[in-house]
Amino acid sequence: MHFNWDLVINSFPLLLVGAGVTIKITAMSVALGVIIGMFVGIARICRIKPLRFLAAVYVDFFRGTPLLVQIFLVYFALPVITGQRVDPYVAAVGACGINSGAYVAEIFRAGIQSIDEGQMEAGRSLGMTWVQTMRYIIIPQAFKRVIPPLGNEFIALLKDSSLVSVIGFEELTRRGQLIIAKTYGSLEIWMSVAIIYLVMTLTISRFVAYLEWRFKTDDRH
Repeated sequence: MHFNWDLVINSFPLLLVGAGVTIKITAMSVALGVIIGMFVGIARICRIKPLRFLAAVYVDFFRGTPLLVQIFLVYFALPVITGQRVDPYVAAVGACGINSGAYVAEIFRAGIQSIDEGQMEAGRSLGMTWVQTMRYIIIPQAFKRVIPPLGNEFIALLKDSSLVSVIGFEELTRRGQLIIAKTYGSLEIWMSVAIIYLVMTLTISRFVAYLEWRFKTDDRH
């Protein structure tokens, strides 16, 4: 078996472009997911029953159905309802972001509930409202605790973003498929794609570990 190193070298720039697109999709999706997840996570533990119910439905639906199906719903089913074509980029970020929001909501819910109840009582005794106490006391403490699971969610979504290739979006996996269609170098290209994914996930893991260490150091001071 002959491993074609020339094919790897020649294809690497194109794969790196795809990797850049993958990172961009993942970053924007996670940012959207964090915004959605923070509000839904708070809604999951608030005293308003309709909000808790709606938040639970959202989390259960998007955690209980495959991301691939959600991408199809946004890209193919939504235009049927609205009558407007959805741009592949918008569909990719939207579907991944909404899916991520369901998982991030549970991460924030667990993080908030891990804070001692006395913190809420202390804030209320100082004259703060429930919202103010959550904003200035509970959430800042919870955010430090949810950094590791948020990092894991980023890594998971980075890998799952390969699913957007089914709607023709040229991220890393799709770039690999297009190169293989022209060169038939399956072994070389898929190995290159795997290594690029590995480098990206390891880099994110190290960065999350650094953030976790940094926050722990700040807490000691």
